[in-house]
Amino acid sequence: MEIKKAEFVTSAIKPDQYPADHLPYVALVGKSNVGKSSMINTITNRNKLAKTSSQPGKTRLVNFYRINDAFYLVDLPGYGFARVSKKEKIKWANMIETFLATPNLLGIIQLVDIRHNPTADDITMMNWIKHFNIPLIVLATKADKLGKTRIKPQINKIRKQLDLSQHIPLISFSSETGLGKEEVLKAIDHLFTDHLGFEG
Repeated sequence: MEIKKAEFVTSAIKPDQYPADHLPYVALVGKSNVGKSSMINTITNRNKLAKTSSQPGKTRLVNFYRINDAFYLVDLPGYGFARVSKKEKIKWANMIETFLATPNLLGIIQLVDIRHNPTADDITMMNWIKHFNIPLIVLATKADKLGKTRIKPQINKIRKQLDLSQHIPLISFSSETGLGKEEVLKAIDHLFTDHLGFEG
């Protein structure tokens, strides 16, 4: 897949605010500050398409980015940020669970930080995805922060801890160096070919 066109379309809280054109969605999930916005900017070659923030929990809405007029990358609110209220966490959980049930959802890219073991929130999200039987790609972000010899052992550890079968792509990724960018685009392409019968 080559991304030739990428644009921010809208932010939403509930389904009646989602785009009305019925294009498929590829959603991004991950804990706050795992690098979802940076990942969007990297794979679209647009440095400022998605706003990045050093403040975890900044993204509190569902953000839709239309790609090649063919599908949406959808950035879901980050989870697991300790400083938000319990009420806010429940609100976020409801927002994400509602989104996971949408019929337009083609697949999910779950981002985890390669430097750390998956958190309890990462595992809970993984269980949600499995419950809804949604096709999945996992990105292990911030790979530039690890020495090259540590990447593969950590990838194997993450696969085991998330209980990922071998057919689920687990890609080491860095927004700083572009590591994994082409693999991500190929994996998104496979979501289209596997489930819709055509290439995006």
